[in-house]
Amino acid sequence: MKILAIESSCDETAAAVVEDGRKVISNIVATQVEEHKLYGGVVPEIASRRHAEAICGVVSEALEKAECTFDDIDAIGVTHAPGLIGALLVGVNFAKGLAMAKNKPIIPTHHLRSHIAANYLSNPELKPPFLCLVVSGGHSHIVKVDDYTKMTIIGKTRDDAAGEAFDKAARTMGMPYPGGIHLDIAAESGNPDSFALPRPRVSGSEYDFSFSGLKTAVINLIHNASQKGEELPINDLSASFRKAVVGCLVENFIKAAKDTESTRLVIAGGVSANRLLRKELTDKCKKLGYELYMPEKSLCGDNAAMVGSQAYYEFLSGNTAGSELNAKATMSIEL
Repeated sequence: MKILAIESSCDETAAAVVEDGRKVISNIVATQVEEHKLYGGVVPEIASRRHAEAICGVVSEALEKAECTFDDIDAIGVTHAPGLIGALLVGVNFAKGLAMAKNKPIIPTHHLRSHIAANYLSNPELKPPFLCLVVSGGHSHIVKVDDYTKMTIIGKTRDDAAGEAFDKAARTMGMPYPGGIHLDIAAESGNPDSFALPRPRVSGSEYDFSFSGLKTAVINLIHNASQKGEELPINDLSASFRKAVVGCLVENFIKAAKDTESTRLVIAGGVSANRLLRKELTDKCKKLGYELYMPEKSLCGDNAAMVGSQAYYEFLSGNTAGSELNAKATMSIEL
């Protein structure tokens, strides 16, 4: 089964052709990073406009690279939630128009479920059940994946997501957007023990995260130094901050794995490309005898191939829609 997948939840306009949920035939991404860099973050109105300008060309290129016509496509998968509402509407309405014109079924697909599905493309042998740490710019969840479309959240952030904390800390350090990537690179040459930073815990919810206080601690350090005319060692601060964030993620994830007796662990989302997170989890899982699956770094960020993979399993579960489909800014991964 060949699915044409469309992703437009934030600032990447993407389209892909995926076969049977596991084989990527084409995967095209048009990024807006350089434009949003001017503003230090994503401007929703600009993102929506650029999606509208790019989506026709991106879909055409995905079909061309896959050497497919619409006659070869069996269904259209599209991210319909969660995300920036204006951006989502571009993809959803384009998919609805295509489906109506070409008489194809539409498969509404959840963005975070798609991030998890990126692992099916990178690791063809992976099948549920497993425990997944989903970490991105807007989300930090520990999810129990019982089946391809049956998921339960057992832990989540109470405030900032890990990726958001990375980006905001990096911006305060003077790094360009997207800051998390630059902070990760700077941390590689820094001393992670240079600064003692807090490791926030959520009382009564041992698997939940809280990164707001940690982010604020770093921002205050920088502002206080600036007021005194002092210059902080940015590489060391980056390394210390990364160590604190990753420490929180790994500690809670491993505890959840032990308590739920999960020995197959998966990471997903943009922050799953973080070097220290990948290393720490690899070392921990090796020591504990757990299986660890990670997406290829090229599939960690937003892309349409992951949407095509999850859409396949949504289709098998009977999850299709018609012209009534609408975009939603928020929606639980549990549905």
